[in-house]
Amino acid sequence: MSIFLNENSKVIVQGITGGEGTKHATKMLAAGTNIVGGVNARKAGTTVGIGGKDITVFGTVEEAIKETGADVSVAFVPPKFTKDAVIEAIDAEIPLLVIITEGVPVHDSAYFWAHAVAKGNKTRIIGPNCPGIISPGKSNAGIIPADIAGPGRIGLVSKSGTLTYQMMYELREIGFSTAIGIGGDPIIGTTHIDALEAFEADPETAAIVMIGEIGGDAEERAAAFIAANVSKPVVGYVAGFTAPEGKTMGHAGAIVSGSAGTAQAKKEALEAAGVKVGKTPSETADLMREIIAGL
Repeated sequence: MSIFLNENSKVIVQGITGGEGTKHATKMLAAGTNIVGGVNARKAGTTVGIGGKDITVFGTVEEAIKETGADVSVAFVPPKFTKDAVIEAIDAEIPLLVIITEGVPVHDSAYFWAHAVAKGNKTRIIGPNCPGIISPGKSNAGIIPADIAGPGRIGLVSKSGTLTYQMMYELREIGFSTAIGIGGDPIIGTTHIDALEAFEADPETAAIVMIGEIGGDAEERAAAFIAANVSKPVVGYVAGFTAPEGKTMGHAGAIVSGSAGTAQAKKEALEAAGVKVGKTPSETADLMREIIAGL
């Protein structure tokens, strides 16, 4: 099985006619993703040839859902247009929306997240500023390279895109049920806890890798959730042990203030919840291999 995304998912791409949308839609198709349409109000009614397939471009997400039965949208939309695109998808009640765009203003993210809540949380948002979600061998919604690892028994949730890729490669001999990059912005849709809860409920996910980073308290809250609710083994990695205090590092949410949000504090919270935490991604992968070997 998988979480949030499977072989039956019908995917549309908001911004399919742009450079990034076209490039990654081509890769998603090659990975077996069932792309059923695109959205661009200015090019409604046209088709775009991608991967040997003619994809219909619709004027709105609502129209695309009505015509294709789409249940997933991947947004490759420039930052200044992202809020409108997300609100449109939420209003159309698409069940899953993956926002790849980097540089979305935090105010906009807060606005469309509040809008989703006000609409009854009918749309699960992943991102923004994330690599998306892949259920290997089934579907790929986003920019995660599909050839890193195949299907298997590990669930992966990560704030970092590149560390998602590295962990998938490190554990490619075991494989993944689903890997999800949730993004590193201060305000994101799907959290570590959301993914942990879904992996705990998924009968074919045997163990979980959780990758966090400095800044905020998401990892500490995830540790408390794991202690109370997760029976499956979890290994973790926290990026940023050498980050200087008070400096924003890479992701907008990765800033340390005093002792709050440090890698050491997060590591201690996770270990107190029974999570084995590696000092490096490779050591974390070794911890997972030991766990899988013992299951």
